[in-house]
Amino acid sequence: MSSAIEPTVAPRGLSGVIVTETSIGDVLGSEGRYHYRGHDAVELARAGDFERAWHLLALGSLPDADAATRFRDRVASLRTPPAAVRDFVADAARSGALSPIRGLQSTLPALAAARGSRALYDLDEAERVEEALAFAAATPGILAAFHRARNGLAPFPDAAREPSPRGTVADYLRRVIGKEPDDRAVHAVSAYLIATLDHGLNASTFTTRVIASTGADMASCITGGLGALSGPLHGGAPSRALDALDAVGSIDRIEPFVRGELAAGRRLMGFGHAVYRTADPRSRLLKQVALDFGGPRVELAMAYEETAERLLAEHKPGRELHTNVEFYAAVVLEQCGVPREMFTPTFAMARTVGWSAHVLEQARDSKIIRPSSRYVAA
Repeated sequence: MSSAIEPTVAPRGLSGVIVTETSIGDVLGSEGRYHYRGHDAVELARAGDFERAWHLLALGSLPDADAATRFRDRVASLRTPPAAVRDFVADAARSGALSPIRGLQSTLPALAAARGSRALYDLDEAERVEEALAFAAATPGILAAFHRARNGLAPFPDAAREPSPRGTVADYLRRVIGKEPDDRAVHAVSAYLIATLDHGLNASTFTTRVIASTGADMASCITGGLGALSGPLHGGAPSRALDALDAVGSIDRIEPFVRGELAAGRRLMGFGHAVYRTADPRSRLLKQVALDFGGPRVELAMAYEETAERLLAEHKPGRELHTNVEFYAAVVLEQCGVPREMFTPTFAMARTVGWSAHVLEQARDSKIIRPSSRYVAA
């Protein structure tokens, strides 16, 4: 009797197909909630401790005070890349042609070379963890460096300076906005980053796991995730949500604008989600963060949300279409001084932590991910 497995045809996009097991987290779309290793992700985001959540994903547990301090120091020591990598970034960024995401994609192999990185298949668990932390820790500074260079600033203005005692998020914001951020901005961006560290087997996370299943090195895995994230259907919506608010301009123009977009068959950026059939819990969290800032822009966003959801219910009855994480993320990041072109890179900064955790998990499984396809004649 043959032991071959008979292939089955999966739905388009593999929607609803379970392809792996994970202990990193889960998205319960019908319930409108998600968690990281059993801990409510929204509650972790409200606490605003980025390194503590990072420890949970990378090392598997929430640290006590002493472990949290050691972890903060450990990732801080990995934050500034080696001199050879800083020189590479300075040269690559000089023309200003590379976006921060493309710049990070080009720099990760250079960082791998400087570190002497090897295939994950050839490393033990401790070595893999060090690789995961090193690449995730260096990512924020590299992203900020390309942004700074495109704006005529020194990519790494403080390479010799001790890492900020305020942590990864404060250090990133200082480099991006060009000044020491206030505590409210640090907490708001931390909440956003923690809320977006991981979110099920999305396109970029699946990509990193496929590459990791081949035994490739950490840089290749994360670079693949960045490639998936660069697509506008995955990581590019936050700035587009603000484009809609710019086009509207004032509350009285919201309804005509939204009706016009729906009549033209255009998608309302920042609305709807592939998994949630209720309100996106990340959007609810960031809406509250935005309300804490207040002001005309936040009032416009709230009015836009109310009108758009009402008209979407009329236009597509029976479908639950609410704001997703990108909508209020855009408002919050703008309030914190993050420039629009850095919205997706900031998202990538969070996801790199999640991707690297998934890479570690996948690397423990020696089975390569190798699905089948069905040939259809042209």
